[in-house]
Parts: sequence; structure tokens; C-alpha cells
Amino acid sequence: MSVKPVTITITGAGGQIGYALLFRIASGAMLGAETPVRLHLLEIPQGVRAAEGAALELQDAAFPLLHGVEVYDDPRSAFEGTEIAMLVGARPRTAGMERGDLLAANGGIFGPQGAAINAGAADGVRVVVVGNPANTNALIAASHAPDVPADRFTALTRLDHNRALGQLAATLGARVGSLRDVTIWGNHSATQFPDVSHATVDGEPVPHLLAARLGGVDTAKEWLVDSFIPRVAKRGAEIIEVRGSSSVASAASAAIDHVRDWVHGTTNGWTSAAVVSDGSYGVPEGLVSSFPVESVDGAWRIVQGLEVDAFAEHRISASVAELVEEREAVRALGLI
Repeated sequence: MSVKPVTITITGAGGQIGYALLFRIASGAMLGAETPVRLHLLEIPQGVRAAEGAALELQDAAFPLLHGVEVYDDPRSAFEGTEIAMLVGARPRTAGMERGDLLAANGGIFGPQGAAINAGAADGVRVVVVGNPANTNALIAASHAPDVPADRFTALTRLDHNRALGQLAATLGARVGSLRDVTIWGNHSATQFPDVSHATVDGEPVPHLLAARLGGVDTAKEWLVDSFIPRVAKRGAEIIEVRGSSSVASAASAAIDHVRDWVHGTTNGWTSAAVVSDGSYGVPEGLVSSFPVESVDGAWRIVQGLEVDAFAEHRISASVAELVEEREAVRALGLI
């Protein structure tokens, strides 16, 4: 029996992250080797030729799972019938740009995209916002899609989650696959809180392993505060300094991880995703904030009942306060 192709819309598809996404999606890395896909590539007019070039390469790669590629510069057409929307394209912050200018510029992108999703996307559409400021861009998009359940809109903090796993694995001399239950809380920004208090390696608590590895509890706490947390939060800047350009392949990989787990379910403890808050852990309802989440029956569920100590509460509150400021800023601009 033939399987109906899943329609996936990628915005900013002619950019570097979009380019890194396309071939892995077409290969089956995101939805599986038995699921055919149809790709809608959305670009601004200046980027259409780059997207068309990527479409030619996709054709040349002859992916058996790829059942068609269309390139668009109109959001209404690009999101027609889409089942998975990956909103990658965003206005980057440039020299001299104030935060309000950045939010306004992105509001002009994500508001119309949210409206287009509302108008034409398939029932059950799943949306992940990759373009920064991702959390607030997701909030803007969701506010323009009143007929789509808010929990279908998410923002990517899986990249931060994966960065935390990589740092811990390197420090502990452990396999990434042996780690579970790391959490990214709050905003995808320098205020985020990478939390290892519930994490384990092969069932052993990470805080205990760090103390043993680094020479004591106090040394481990110092490493977490002075090295681990800021390095995870600022890893993007570190990569720009070393590589000369921003994170591309790792961001694309994280977006694929996010969608794959959302569709097929989490299997190794929880992961991290920015989802619409239901008030859990004191995060104001309606904010798009990162939480520990599990995917159950195709839906993200915030992990409940975790103990949050005073240090964690302080860090979470600081990041959530930034999200509240961003929400009020876009509200003042009339973007939500």
C-alpha cells in the first residue's frame, strides 16, 4: 500500500541552514526511511534563485523518498497543505540595530507566515521556529494563527540541548547516548539555563560524576557556573569566532531531531523544546519557553514534578523575565 507523502515547508530554504536541512529530510533522516516527503521551499524574492538551485540538486540526488519540490516566494502558496513547517528564515541583527527594530523586522516575517499557516496548512500541522529570536518569533506566528491550536507552535532549543550533551560527554568521558534528562530552560538566548541537576549517565547522577571527575562538589559547581552554563549559552558566538560563520549543520541537525522526536516520540528520557507555557514551573501562561519535554502520541508534554532548587529558580526566572520583556515589546509594536 502506498504512503501519502508528507508536505514540509522550509522557509529561508535558499540559506545555509535551509540547504543543510533539505538533503537530510529528503534522505529520510527526519521522518524515517518509509515516509515519502514533498518539499515546499519558501524564499524572499532575492533568495528564490538559490532555492531553485537547491531544488535542482535535490532532483540530481534522486532521493527515492522525495515526491516533489516546489519553490515559492508567496507564503500563502508555500504553506498550502503543509503538515510540517520549519521556519528558518529570519532577519538577523545587524550593527546598530536596536532590539525593537529587530523584533519589528521579524514581526513582518513571522506574522504573515502565521496567517498563511492559519489559512492553508493541514489539520494537525506542526511548526518549529528556528530563526531568531526564535521564542518570540514563534509567539508572533502563533498569534496570527487563531484557528491553529497554540501547542502546534514551538521554537528550537534542541540545539542548546545538544550542545549541553556534547559538553557533558566530553568532560565526563562518556558517550552522548548514555546521557539523559538534561534540560534547557527559558529563552534561546544568553539567558537560557542549561540544567544538569536531574541528568544521568547510565543511571548515575551527573552532579556526582562531575564532582568525582573534577575533584569535589565545590569544583564541580564552579565548573558548571563559570564554564558549562556560559559556554552552552554562547556556543553560537564561539563557533562564529572559530569558523568565521554561524552554526549551520548543527542547527539543521537539531531541527531534524526536534521534528523526529515530536512525530515519533522521545525514547531516551526527556529532551528540551520551547513550547507554549501552561503555567508550569511558574512560567507565565502563553509564553513560548523552553522546558523539559516528552513527546507522547505525537504531542509535546512538559515533564512535571521536577524539583527546582534556589539556584535553578533564579536562573529560570531571569530567562523568563527576558521573554516577558520581549512579549511586551512586540505587543507594544502591535505584532501580537
